[in-house]
Amino acid sequence: MTSTNIPARAWADLILLSLIWGASFLSIRVALDEIGVFTLVAHRVVWAMLILWTYVALRRLAVPRDPRVWGAFLVMGILNNVIPFSLMAWGQLHIETGLTSIFNAATAVFAVPVAAACFADERMTPRRVVGVLVAFAGVAVAIGLDALHSFDIRSLAQLAVLAGTLSYAFASAWVRARLSHLKPQVAAAGMLTGSSLIMLPLALWLEGTPALPTHPQTFAAIGYFAVIGTALAYLLYYRIVQAAGSANAMLVTLMIPPVAIGLGAVVLGERLAPTAFAGFALLALGLLILDGRLWRALKR
Repeated sequence: MTSTNIPARAWADLILLSLIWGASFLSIRVALDEIGVFTLVAHRVVWAMLILWTYVALRRLAVPRDPRVWGAFLVMGILNNVIPFSLMAWGQLHIETGLTSIFNAATAVFAVPVAAACFADERMTPRRVVGVLVAFAGVAVAIGLDALHSFDIRSLAQLAVLAGTLSYAFASAWVRARLSHLKPQVAAAGMLTGSSLIMLPLALWLEGTPALPTHPQTFAAIGYFAVIGTALAYLLYYRIVQAAGSANAMLVTLMIPPVAIGLGAVVLGERLAPTAFAGFALLALGLLILDGRLWRALKR
């Protein structure tokens, strides 16, 4: 399926999803001014879990009873929620929201070598090798040479965000290997259940019983990234996959950073270094090569 035959409704959903997820970076940064990283992630997964299970119940979707499936949900929750949500939220304490969104786009890049290592039908073709190398070069440029010369908390935060994207890549392989037989909405609800079982006690242990936020913008931020940026965004993403295919749905990774960068500049006064934009350009080029359409056009 090529970009030319993506249905108009799917294009509208892609734009909407990029706006939702792009604004999620801002809402997370706003909430971090008052609540801790682990409490934030607990809010994000618990409220989203409740909404998705309500959706499953209303649609009367089959709920798995096999203990092995619930064990797979737990692993999926760790790989797709606990690790990346926590690492990226902590990283946003020390780097710009726009830069975080740029590194987040590397998820699709890491997914390629991870899939090649896990599945026989996902071998590294010359096109994929070129795309991954170009995209990794973009990541290196976005990090900047200064981070290589003077390793500080900012450098560590950038690596934490990238580690989160790598965890997303392993989560993608895990869901294909263990959960692909389930309805995606059920898999997402089960995944959020697994991550909630981990994040609730972890947040209580590390950050104590959370107090009610005192600022209205914190309440708004929590409501946004939990309800809209997680639960509703998952449902919207699956609708895009159903209408346009998973390859076309990945286009959203290129559409998120401009939204996050713009909101970070307008609301938070962030200013990214020129290397961040150059790195994003290379990363986008690598993703387009991996997508295959640019590669086929160049061959023609």
